[in-house]
Amino acid sequence: MDNFLAPHSTEAIAHTRLSEDWLDWDISRPSFDESLVAHCASYHAFDRYLSGEDLFIPPRFPSELERVLRRHAYDSIHNAISRSRYSRVCVFPLTSLSPAEPVIKICHLAEQSIRSVLNTEDNARSLLAWHRPNIPSPVAVDMTHTASVIKV
Repeated sequence: MDNFLAPHSTEAIAHTRLSEDWLDWDISRPSFDESLVAHCASYHAFDRYLSGEDLFIPPRFPSELERVLRRHAYDSIHNAISRSRYSRVCVFPLTSLSPAEPVIKICHLAEQSIRSVLNTEDNARSLLAWHRPNIPSPVAVDMTHTASVIKV
Protein backbone atom coordinates (compact mmCIF):
# COMPACT_ATOMS: atom_id res chain seq x y z
CA MET A 1 0.00 0.00 0.00
CA ASP A 2 2.89 2.34 0.78
CA ASN A 3 3.98 2.14 -2.87
CA PHE A 4 0.78 3.89 -3.92
CA LEU A 5 -0.17 5.97 -0.86
CA ALA A 6 2.68 6.85 1.46
CA PRO A 7 1.99 6.92 5.22
CA HIS A 8 2.25 10.73 5.20
CA SER A 9 -0.17 11.18 2.29
CA THR A 10 -3.47 12.97 2.83
CA GLU A 11 -5.36 9.74 2.17
CA ALA A 12 -3.36 7.71 4.71
CA ILE A 13 -3.71 10.42 7.35
CA ALA A 14 -7.48 10.63 6.76
CA HIS A 15 -7.72 6.84 7.00
CA THR A 16 -5.80 6.85 10.28
CA ARG A 17 -7.97 9.63 11.72
CA LEU A 18 -11.22 7.89 10.86
CA SER A 19 -9.94 4.49 11.96
CA GLU A 20 -8.91 5.80 15.36
CA ASP A 21 -12.13 7.78 15.93
CA TRP A 22 -14.55 5.58 13.98
CA LEU A 23 -17.35 5.71 16.54
CA ASP A 24 -17.34 9.46 17.14
CA TRP A 25 -15.40 11.06 14.28
CA ASP A 26 -18.44 13.07 13.23
CA ILE A 27 -19.34 14.22 16.76
CA SER A 28 -15.92 15.66 17.57
CA ARG A 29 -16.15 18.04 14.60
CA PRO A 30 -18.59 20.95 14.38
CA SER A 31 -19.34 20.24 10.72
CA PHE A 32 -19.10 17.38 8.27
CA ASP A 33 -15.51 17.12 6.96
CA GLU A 34 -15.95 16.35 3.26
CA SER A 35 -12.23 16.24 2.54
CA LEU A 36 -11.58 13.77 5.36
CA VAL A 37 -14.28 11.39 4.13
CA ALA A 38 -13.18 11.69 0.48
CA HIS A 39 -9.51 11.01 1.15
CA CYS A 40 -10.32 8.13 3.47
CA ALA A 41 -12.62 6.69 0.79
CA SER A 42 -9.80 6.91 -1.74
CA TYR A 43 -7.50 5.05 0.66
CA HIS A 44 -10.16 2.38 1.24
CA ALA A 45 -10.65 2.00 -2.53
CA PHE A 46 -6.99 1.17 -3.10
CA ASP A 47 -6.85 -1.05 -0.03
CA ARG A 48 -9.93 -2.98 -1.16
CA TYR A 49 -8.57 -3.34 -4.69
CA LEU A 50 -5.18 -4.58 -3.50
CA SER A 51 -6.85 -7.16 -1.25
CA GLY A 52 -8.91 -8.43 -4.19
CA GLU A 53 -12.13 -8.17 -2.18
CA ASP A 54 -15.19 -8.36 -4.46
CA LEU A 55 -13.01 -8.39 -7.57
CA PHE A 56 -14.35 -11.12 -9.80
CA ILE A 57 -13.16 -9.82 -13.16
CA PRO A 58 -9.85 -7.95 -12.90
CA PRO A 59 -9.65 -4.75 -14.95
CA ARG A 60 -7.63 -4.88 -18.15
CA PHE A 61 -7.32 -1.19 -18.96
CA PRO A 62 -6.66 1.95 -16.93
CA SER A 63 -10.20 3.18 -17.53
CA GLU A 64 -11.64 -0.05 -16.12
CA LEU A 65 -9.28 0.18 -13.14
CA GLU A 66 -10.42 3.73 -12.41
CA ARG A 67 -14.08 2.63 -12.55
CA VAL A 68 -13.43 -0.20 -10.07
CA LEU A 69 -11.62 2.16 -7.69
CA ARG A 70 -14.39 4.77 -7.97
CA ARG A 71 -17.04 2.16 -7.11
CA HIS A 72 -15.02 1.08 -4.07
CA ALA A 73 -14.66 4.73 -3.01
CA TYR A 74 -18.41 5.37 -3.41
CA ASP A 75 -19.14 2.37 -1.16
CA SER A 76 -16.83 3.77 1.48
CA ILE A 77 -18.36 7.26 1.22
CA HIS A 78 -21.89 5.95 1.62
CA ASN A 79 -20.84 3.77 4.56
CA ALA A 80 -19.22 6.75 6.30
CA ILE A 81 -22.25 8.97 5.75
CA SER A 82 -24.72 6.31 6.84
CA ARG A 83 -22.84 5.82 10.11
CA SER A 84 -22.53 9.51 10.85
CA ARG A 85 -25.02 11.71 12.65
CA TYR A 86 -25.45 13.69 9.42
CA SER A 87 -27.23 10.81 7.69
CA ARG A 88 -30.22 11.36 9.96
CA VAL A 89 -30.54 15.01 9.03
CA CYS A 90 -30.10 14.83 5.25
CA VAL A 91 -26.32 15.43 5.45
CA PHE A 92 -26.41 19.26 5.61
CA PRO A 93 -29.64 20.63 7.12
CA LEU A 94 -28.42 24.16 7.84
CA THR A 95 -27.00 25.07 4.45
CA SER A 96 -28.49 26.15 1.18
CA LEU A 97 -27.07 23.02 -0.45
CA SER A 98 -29.42 20.28 -1.50
CA PRO A 99 -28.86 16.98 0.35
CA ALA A 100 -27.10 15.43 -2.67
CA GLU A 101 -24.60 18.25 -3.26
CA PRO A 102 -22.22 17.41 -0.38
CA VAL A 103 -22.20 13.75 -1.44
CA ILE A 104 -21.40 14.76 -5.02
CA LYS A 105 -18.58 16.99 -3.77
CA ILE A 106 -17.15 14.16 -1.64
CA CYS A 107 -17.32 11.77 -4.59
CA HIS A 108 -15.59 14.33 -6.81
CA LEU A 109 -12.78 14.81 -4.26
CA ALA A 110 -12.30 11.03 -4.00
CA GLU A 111 -12.21 10.72 -7.81
CA GLN A 112 -9.53 13.43 -7.99
CA SER A 113 -7.47 11.60 -5.40
CA ILE A 114 -7.79 8.29 -7.29
CA ARG A 115 -6.80 9.93 -10.59
CA SER A 116 -3.83 11.58 -8.94
CA VAL A 117 -2.51 8.24 -7.67
CA LEU A 118 -3.13 6.49 -11.00
CA ASN A 119 -1.32 9.23 -12.93
CA THR A 120 1.76 9.08 -10.71
CA GLU A 121 4.67 7.24 -12.32
CA ASP A 122 3.56 3.76 -13.43
CA ASN A 123 0.98 3.17 -10.69
CA ALA A 124 -1.82 2.32 -13.11
CA ARG A 125 0.31 -0.30 -14.85
CA SER A 126 1.43 -1.78 -11.52
CA LEU A 127 -2.14 -1.94 -10.20
CA LEU A 128 -3.39 -3.56 -13.41
CA ALA A 129 -0.69 -6.22 -13.11
CA TRP A 130 -1.51 -6.81 -9.42
CA HIS A 131 -4.40 -9.22 -10.16
CA ARG A 132 -3.38 -10.34 -13.63
CA PRO A 133 -3.06 -14.11 -13.77
CA ASN A 134 0.39 -15.44 -14.70
CA ILE A 135 -0.46 -17.09 -17.99
CA PRO A 136 2.53 -18.36 -19.93
CA SER A 137 2.95 -16.89 -23.37
CA PRO A 138 1.45 -18.96 -26.16
CA VAL A 139 3.85 -21.41 -27.76
CA ALA A 140 4.48 -20.91 -31.46
CA VAL A 141 2.78 -23.61 -33.49
CA ASP A 142 4.67 -25.16 -36.37
CA MET A 143 2.38 -24.77 -39.37
CA THR A 144 4.68 -26.51 -41.89
CA HIS A 145 3.15 -29.93 -41.39
CA THR A 146 -0.36 -30.45 -42.63
CA ALA A 147 -2.72 -33.14 -41.47
CA SER A 148 -3.37 -35.82 -44.04
CA VAL A 149 -6.93 -36.35 -45.09
CA ILE A 150 -8.44 -39.60 -43.87
CA LYS A 151 -10.34 -41.42 -46.56
CA VAL A 152 -13.15 -43.74 -45.63
